[in-house]
Amino acid sequence: MKRLLVCIDGSQYGISCCRYAAWISKKIDLEIEVVYVTDLRQFEVPFVADLSGSLGIQPFQAVMGQLHELEEKKAELTLGQAVNLIESEGRPISVKKTHKTGFLIDSLRELEESADMILLGKRGENANFATEHLGSTMERVARAATKPCFVASREFKPIESVLISYDDAPSARKAVEFVKSSPMFVGVRIHLVTVSPNEREEERLKGLKEAEVSLREAGHSLICQMLHGDAAPSVIDYVKENQIDMLVMGAYGHTRIRRLIIGSSTTEMLRGCQLPTLLFR
Repeated sequence: MKRLLVCIDGSQYGISCCRYAAWISKKIDLEIEVVYVTDLRQFEVPFVADLSGSLGIQPFQAVMGQLHELEEKKAELTLGQAVNLIESEGRPISVKKTHKTGFLIDSLRELEESADMILLGKRGENANFATEHLGSTMERVARAATKPCFVASREFKPIESVLISYDDAPSARKAVEFVKSSPMFVGVRIHLVTVSPNEREEERLKGLKEAEVSLREAGHSLICQMLHGDAAPSVIDYVKENQIDMLVMGAYGHTRIRRLIIGSSTTEMLRGCQLPTLLFR
């Protein structure tokens, strides 16, 4: 991994993203691009729209100009603070600032072309409202991205233990290969866990053993476990009981129709685990 794309806003999650980026930069020599996207929706809320009728067109245009100017200053200040935080706590080769206007998801394909990993917060500036929900931008980016997504928790904590939630799917095998080869995980305690429905236990056990051998051959010491029950609740309980610092897993592997009917285990685990999560498609 040579380039890390860090997506921030003015929230506590943005600060956490910067601190995780700094932590990664002490493990890996890499270039970092910090991007702040001004969300156009903030200028489309009913309050702003109503101003045009109550003020008249010319005062309304003046107010909108001031709002845009304030947003420009906020973006500049937020990006400057992000760069200072990453450089003071980490050891990046370089840090680049990028400010875009629009929607992050629309800029994603262009931004991720030169990046090897995307780092963004689990939630954003509206995190104090509807606290059980994930950020809609985070979910859309994680579903659309072609690169691994590091989803930061609200508070930064150095990563000393990692759980790989393994189901032997192609995305889970990608996750194992990344952990196996990345300097990010040198010296980190690894828990390799699979959750098996009874009718597929033999198949799951075989895949788990292959992943275990691969990680051990790379020099990792690990705890290997097979759990039984529903995947998301079993992993969430294991995370809490073993004080895991980070979750690594494949993401959004089922069809849209299946997700509509029974939901997404990825979403359930992101909601239930209050820790950073590295997602692979």
